[in-house]
Formats: sequence, structure tokens, C-alpha cells
Amino acid sequence: MATIHREINIEAPAEQLWDAMRDPCALHTRLVPGFVVACDMEPISADGLQVRTLRFGNDMEARELIVDIDDTRRRIAWSAVGGRLTHHNASAEVQPDGEGRCRVLWTADLLPHSLAPAIATMIEAGLAAMKALAERSGT
Repeated sequence: MATIHREINIEAPAEQLWDAMRDPCALHTRLVPGFVVACDMEPISADGLQVRTLRFGNDMEARELIVDIDDTRRRIAWSAVGGRLTHHNASAEVQPDGEGRCRVLWTADLLPHSLAPAIATMIEAGLAAMKALAERSGT
């Protein structure tokens, strides 16, 4: 199994970035516009489970089960469903890093291992888009 860890420092308050990140269907408008260009949510159970369908700027699509949104830890977890991955779980966490700054930690575990380079490239592009918007607009 491949594990990818990436982190980035962002010149924006953790609370502001978390407010955008914790909204699972606003990636394309509030968190990483251009990297994600469309997002739709679909409830899949009576107990609140939801799947989001994302379309990325490179025309790839993904379906992701939203596993948890933890406001205390400022952490969202999801799992890709379907597609070429046989296993995938990921999380992103926003941590304060001084006055008006934060750090985003993104971790993904996946199979097959051979897809790790492509997924790592996508994560890096997502983090760069997140940083660019947050630092330009204050999220």
C-alpha cells in the first residue's frame, strides 16, 4: 500500500481555511477553484452518509464518500469509491501555525501502489491551488 503525506504552509488564518474546507461540496468555489471545476453531493443513507462527485480541471472525475468532518481537529476524511483504485482513504487537516497562518496536512493511503505518483501529483496541485486562493483572497 502506498501512503502519501504532503503539507503546505498557508498565509491565512486556520479558521478561515477550515470554514472553506469543511464544506464538502464547495471545493470548486471556495477552496480549490480551477483544480476542481464541479462538485455534486448525493446522500446515500438515512444516517447522513454522502458521496461527492468531483470533476477536476484535467477532466478526471472521482466519487468520494465523506467519512468524517471533525470541527474540533479541523479534519475532513474521505474515501474514493469506484474507479481504478482498489483502496483509498485520505484526510486533510488544518492546523494553526502562528498569527494569521496555518498548515495543511494531507495524507492518502491507496492501492494499487502504481497509482501513487499520479495521486501525489494531484495532491500537490490541490494544495498549490488551495494556497494560491487563500493567500490571494483570505479564503
